[in-house]
Amino acid sequence: MPIHGLQKVTLLDYPDRIACSVFFTGCNFRCPFCHNASLVTRIDPENAISQEKVLTYLRKRSGVLDGVCITGGEPLLDLGLEEFLHSIKSLGYSVKLDTNGSNPSRMRKLVSDGLVDYVAMDIKNSPARYGISIGIDNYDTKDIEASAEYLLSGPVEYEFRTTVVQELHRRKDFEEIGRWLRGADRYYLQTFVDSGDLIRPGYHAFSHNIMEQALEIISAYIPNATLRGTE
Repeated sequence: MPIHGLQKVTLLDYPDRIACSVFFTGCNFRCPFCHNASLVTRIDPENAISQEKVLTYLRKRSGVLDGVCITGGEPLLDLGLEEFLHSIKSLGYSVKLDTNGSNPSRMRKLVSDGLVDYVAMDIKNSPARYGISIGIDNYDTKDIEASAEYLLSGPVEYEFRTTVVQELHRRKDFEEIGRWLRGADRYYLQTFVDSGDLIRPGYHAFSHNIMEQALEIISAYIPNATLRGTE
């Protein structure tokens, strides 16, 4: 199991849950603004954490924590994820999955098997400009669109979220995203933050005023859209 991080308590990452976050390494995207480069392009084997260590922690925190966030990286790349999730669910925890949406069949399987209770899917950009945001030229978004369509059909609690980057997003992108995800239950526009662990430095956040304008565009299609991480 390529686990390289455990945030022992989070009150922010899983709605309405006191949770911990488990960080998986590896990703099939190379988003230049990614704030977890140490989980994607600069992986240090010495930081590996065993599955049993995580499960031991969860056993000790039973009754205090009630949720586990599975994040990364891209967790759906790990072939042993199902077994790990079975172990977590057997301890009575709810599971939130963070994913880039590139593996719709595996996501559907985890949800239908009752191993995931909440999905947070990143929406990197409008479909026509997805490639520039994930570092892959001419990327075919069919899997991304299939994942979004599946979540919109309502099989599990979900959210979509877009990290907004000055160098990558334009007004037209928000219009196109809004039309694409029209009527979504939850959609968040997230302010970009330079963590110091970027895949490629040199990216910047928009001002709060611009973020408000982007939200106004999105809200015409997704009334429940909100800002996250703005001052």
